[in-house]
Amino acid sequence: MIVGVEEMSLETKALGHCGVSGAVPLSFRRSLSSFPTRLSFHTAVPSQTRRFQSLAVVKRSPKRLKYSAPRLTKEDGLLYVQVDQFGSDSWKLDPVVELIKGGAVGVIPTDTLYAIVCDLNSHSAIERLRRIKEIEPSKPLSIICRSFRDIDTYTTGFPRGNAQGLRDIFRAVKHCLPGPYTFILTASKQLPKQCTRYGTATSKYASRKNVGVRIPDDPVCQAILEKLDGPLISTSIKSPKENEWILDPVIIADVYGPEGLDFVVDAGVRVADPSTVVDMTESAPRIIRQGKGPKQPWMIAEDDDSAVDE
Repeated sequence: MIVGVEEMSLETKALGHCGVSGAVPLSFRRSLSSFPTRLSFHTAVPSQTRRFQSLAVVKRSPKRLKYSAPRLTKEDGLLYVQVDQFGSDSWKLDPVVELIKGGAVGVIPTDTLYAIVCDLNSHSAIERLRRIKEIEPSKPLSIICRSFRDIDTYTTGFPRGNAQGLRDIFRAVKHCLPGPYTFILTASKQLPKQCTRYGTATSKYASRKNVGVRIPDDPVCQAILEKLDGPLISTSIKSPKENEWILDPVIIADVYGPEGLDFVVDAGVRVADPSTVVDMTESAPRIIRQGKGPKQPWMIAEDDDSAVDE
């Protein structure tokens, strides 16, 4: 039995004040495991089968597609929320925000790929994220920010100029953000130590000077950040067996749900390109991964040793 967005069943009443649009703390959500029915958030859709066009190598096995039907359920503790890609129904994100605040790890859309995210200040959530993604200790994580204010808080900011005569890099960067870019900057002392801790609880804190920052141009992602009133730790999603991006949230739920995800926000299939990564810690901004964001005149490509012509 499924509780829809526009209908109220006995199961919803049993949740008390934690209705469809209310907050669902992680501890309380897990306590509902004894309920014979499940809670779901979905938008009413026509009866025709939903069609996806995923470019990922992962194939859809009929035995694995728990979340492929238009009516999506809460399976094995995973909250699956379908939302409008333009953010018109952002109220559906309230339970997701409460889960993140409670230490949950889940999937949200960005303006490039889907990302696994967690609270920046949750030590246990960051360790779970690394375990779910099987991220190596040397692999850095990025921060998804609401605005330049977050970037100024957790980094030392953008350089004021460089040797090539570009005097105001910040003004140039403002034309790129929000957008499909990840800028590597020097981390500030405000970056929580948990963000630099790799491995198990017994491992030592690692020293990390730089951090990647993003401001995605995606209304659903921005709505989550605004409701949280803070940034998120994030990592993009690839198939654990194939070195390919997973673009379809249904497949992401199938692949990573059993690994311990708490929620998936479905805003449709994403594009096939990751963000463009630009290292801002050197004398000139250098692209170390070309992605969706086009190269700007003040950026140097990885294989281009020429000076920036501004």
